[in-house]
Amino acid sequence: MASIGAVYKKYNNGIPFEYRFLDEDYQKLYASEQRVSVLSQWFAGIAILISCLGLFGLAAFTAQKRQKEIGIRKVVGASVSNIATMLSADFLKLVLIAFFITVPVSIWVLDKWLQSFSYRIHINATIFLITGGAIVLITLITVSFQAIKAALMNPVKSLKTE
Repeated sequence: MASIGAVYKKYNNGIPFEYRFLDEDYQKLYASEQRVSVLSQWFAGIAILISCLGLFGLAAFTAQKRQKEIGIRKVVGASVSNIATMLSADFLKLVLIAFFITVPVSIWVLDKWLQSFSYRIHINATIFLITGGAIVLITLITVSFQAIKAALMNPVKSLKTE
């Protein structure tokens, strides 16, 4: 750098020698994208936590509301897995409908966002399959706790008032 600076001063004496490295310039160009990435990860985690809490509360409310139905099914001979599957299936249907609505919207938004870059990646269907699987797993874990709790409850307590 010193020899380049000396040659520069030889031909451009009045102008100060200033230099920058290209990788630092590229780093500055993508700094905002990296900040957006970090913020997106944090907000996605918070959104998942809030949605799991809401789903947990809704599952508890539904289990309490259907307490007599669950008690009758247990008396008739339904197993814990049958009752848990019955309660989880309702939530799973709603989550899958929401997933299939959001996939085309997210593909469109990602496509519009990626058009602003000169080098683009193609959105692969595997990303959406993995995301869908994770959503189903999180939903089943969240709802199954309340469903199993409701299925294990003594049917005598729920049918006592009848």
